[in-house]
Amino acid sequence: MVIYMNKKLGIFIIIALLLLIGIGIYFYIKNTNSNDRNANYEANKTSAENNTSNNEKTSNTEQNNSLNELNTTSTNTSNTVNTPKTVEEQLSAFSTKIYSNDSNRTKNMEITTTALNGTIVKNGETFSFCNTIGPSTSSKGYLEADIYDHNGNKKKGYGGGNCQVSSTLYNAVLAVPSLTVTERHPHSNHVPYVPNDKDAAVAYGSYDFKFKNNSGNDIKILSSVTTGLVNVSLLSLKAQ
Repeated sequence: MVIYMNKKLGIFIIIALLLLIGIGIYFYIKNTNSNDRNANYEANKTSAENNTSNNEKTSNTEQNNSLNELNTTSTNTSNTVNTPKTVEEQLSAFSTKIYSNDSNRTKNMEITTTALNGTIVKNGETFSFCNTIGPSTSSKGYLEADIYDHNGNKKKGYGGGNCQVSSTLYNAVLAVPSLTVTERHPHSNHVPYVPNDKDAAVAYGSYDFKFKNNSGNDIKILSSVTTGLVNVSLLSLKAQ
């Protein structure tokens, strides 16, 4: 009887242990699945938050780009509106004939007209030929050609021919009443390219040709050497 009871108790204990083990395995599997679902949820949540953040960044970037484009358009429009147009109106033009076949003299005049061309004389400003052209030196490409000394004697000097350019400019200035000549010197001897008393001798550091612009507008000087001629034009720059 005792043996029978012990055997029955042993079977009960074994069954209880098996139940406990089964219950443990059940809860272990359930807990593992729950953790996996939580992990997947957190991953999906993080991914969604990142996508939302990226979308917000993209939206902010697009808004900033749009604002920059608007600001750029506004600035360009403002600059366009505030920039006045300038109209060039010819005031006078004068040409003198190159009487000499001296290539050095022609070369000098080409250098000088190139330096003079495009010069702007502001309204109310006094123009100086010598300050605009500067000294006639060999380093600038000037060659020796005929010039007059103080006694009217012909000799060779760098920049020979410059006086024809200044005299051509002088006659163009005389044709505009609102331009006032403030300095002008005649040659010490006759020159063949302009009438008497219509010449303007220049020599850097001593003789200059100057005029003041009282026209009410800026003046542009155009000058060139063409075949057999020295040409000067004066343009009025009118803002509209």
